[in-house]
Amino acid sequence: MGALYLLFLLASIGCMVLLDHRFRLFFFAAPWRAAAVLGTGLVFFLVWDLFGIGLDIFYRGETRFMLGIDLAPHLPLEEAFFLAFLCYLTMVLYGLFRVLAAHLASRSRGRRAVQP
Repeated sequence: MGALYLLFLLASIGCMVLLDHRFRLFFFAAPWRAAAVLGTGLVFFLVWDLFGIGLDIFYRGETRFMLGIDLAPHLPLEEAFFLAFLCYLTMVLYGLFRVLAAHLASRSRGRRAVQP
């Protein structure tokens, strides 16, 4: 049971990869740029967490669903995967909104051309 949280995070990341692949929203649209954005976001939030831990704002809660491996005091391994998922989800949603906006704009232009 100790790896349950990490397994759910990995499954969620896998679902994001499938959406990204199907609609070419982030990594499958521009892999180098996506890697830079995701890496920057992940580093930013890990540093944020470390500052919060250093200021005694954040601490590690105990649960049996986690592996018990810490990257730093009060920074569990699963936190890095959660932050990666959060960043990836944000960029996939951003890509989805861009695709949706372009689709709606093209439909709107098509309607204007048909109307007298």
